Amino acid sequence: MQDRFVNSLNQLPKALAEQLVPLLNDEFAGHLDAQQLSELAKASGLGDDELLLALLPIAAALANPPISEFYVGAIAKGKSGDIYMGANIELPGEALCHSVHAEQSAISHAWLSGESQVVDIIVNESPCGHCRQFMNELVAGQEIRIHLPKQPTAPLSHYLPYAFGPKDLNVTTPLLSKQQVNLALESSDPMVIEALDHASLSYAPYSKSHCAVVLETADGATFCGRYAENAAFNPSMMPMQMALSTLLRHNRSFSEIKRALLLESADGKISLVGASMDALHAVAPVELEHIVVSPEPN
Repeated sequence: MQDRFVNSLNQLPKALAEQLVPLLNDEFAGHLDAQQLSELAKASGLGDDELLLALLPIAAALANPPISEFYVGAIAKGKSGDIYMGANIELPGEALCHSVHAEQSAISHAWLSGESQVVDIIVNESPCGHCRQFMNELVAGQEIRIHLPKQPTAPLSHYLPYAFGPKDLNVTTPLLSKQQVNLALESSDPMVIEALDHASLSYAPYSKSHCAVVLETADGATFCGRYAENAAFNPSMMPMQMALSTLLRHNRSFSEIKRALLLESADGKISLVGASMDALHAVAPVELEHIVVSPEPN
């Protein structure tokens, strides 16, 4: 079992903790499938909602908040029935706008795993306005059920009434919808090919700046992030932050990063190279490789 979960297990009901220990192996990165959840519920005697709330300390153990020292865990439950954990991340010495909120982390985990809809968000603290706006960008965002300890479950529409979202800017295919942009680039570099695949799946309806980041560690493992824009702009999630969040979820450290690549579309109205370099240099002495590609003609 990974050391980072030892203290969290002490906060769980004993029956749940015992059943969970074998799952928290070296490969565990915050994902539990529907069958595993069913087995955990049966062994612990907890109802579905009770189980998800009980698992929050495990999600919070994924956090890395060196500035606030305030650990927040979140769980996104997909339409598939699987759950995806996430946690807040802060970059040491860097502006607070580079932080990743726990809800963003969990949702991006679900998106990278292929989920097309998030139906529940479970979090150990009330979602801030930033996260409420970010969730509103998702497919059926207003219907997402928010679960908080010692609070009644309520849809996002309760926490974000009179919401401004994609439809207000004439976007009819919100975040997590199946969509793809064709980007053209010839390369035999596996890392470039991976970045190209993720950039083509990125969500940038407002700036058209489709892009992705791939981080590589010394052992050749790669960790990816895609750009996820928001109708209110500022809650957009940067691909570098998503990649860093992915790396930490897999129990890897920033010091292991040996190569970093940002791939962007040439048709974008903005560039994320400056923001990506700032975030990267806050955690690793690695130069950012930057590739600009052209969309394929229709």
